[in-house]
Amino acid sequence: MGFEPPQRLVRALGEAYGRAAADVWLGRFDALVRAELTEEGRGLVLDRVVAPGGRSAAVLLVTTADGVPAVLKIAPPEAGPELERAALAHWGGWGAVRLLDPQAPAGPSGGLLLERLHQEMSLRSLPEAKALLEAAGTVRRLWVEPPPGHPFESVTERTARQSGPMRAFAAADPEVEPLVEAALAARDALVAGPHETLLLHGNFRQSKVLSGERAPWLTVGPEPLVGERAYDLARLARDRVEDLIASPGGPVTARRRVKKLAESLDVDQERLHGWTLFRAVESGTRALAEGRRQTGELSLEFAGWL
Repeated sequence: MGFEPPQRLVRALGEAYGRAAADVWLGRFDALVRAELTEEGRGLVLDRVVAPGGRSAAVLLVTTADGVPAVLKIAPPEAGPELERAALAHWGGWGAVRLLDPQAPAGPSGGLLLERLHQEMSLRSLPEAKALLEAAGTVRRLWVEPPPGHPFESVTERTARQSGPMRAFAAADPEVEPLVEAALAARDALVAGPHETLLLHGNFRQSKVLSGERAPWLTVGPEPLVGERAYDLARLARDRVEDLIASPGGPVTARRRVKKLAESLDVDQERLHGWTLFRAVESGTRALAEGRRQTGELSLEFAGWL
């Protein structure tokens, strides 16, 4: 019996990379899993494939030859597993999931062997105020100096790469053009002057913080880069956006959240506001371009409140 990738991953990779390109990697999924499980020295036994799982990688619950529960994460090269490995190795388990084989070369698919956390319990299981408090305490641990000669792109580089598709989307949809122009102007102002160059998670939000045994809460799924802390908080600022949209006081709550996050982590509020706007508009236009209409509209409505 072959190993099948979760359908959520199949859909997400098709949206992100195109159906033909995604199918090339997905067609090798069974062979990649088998190669990772039988990699010399690992002796892994598969418990199950987590479903629905993530949008950029397959997550497999495994047991090592020593009987230790672990997670094997397998992702296509485009998802940057080698960068995730480098970031996790540098953090060394401080605030983040621990890489179980930090000194070993990557397996045949670039698979990551990680300590097993409680997949079913993220910060989204907590009340909003408590979740944001725990999130702030967790993410601050990740903000360290990057290693010498690091392979990570900068916030300036990543956001420059994202700006092109945003402009193209706005050109085809004049209704969103003012919001896109405001987001791009905010981005240009933010990268123009001096700013921090710390190692960032890159995709930090409540669902990326899971309960663990070694520590109450640990971060997973980084998309690491280097830059300022305000950029890393910007995705967290619009967490549970569906609840905000459904609330009559949503706009006020959104702006208050930006203010509280900035104050709790000693981050400049205007810079956090600017990055929150840019990241919400970038996420919204990308989701719409990929056909995820509801997600895109929620992000853009949130951005309009700022």
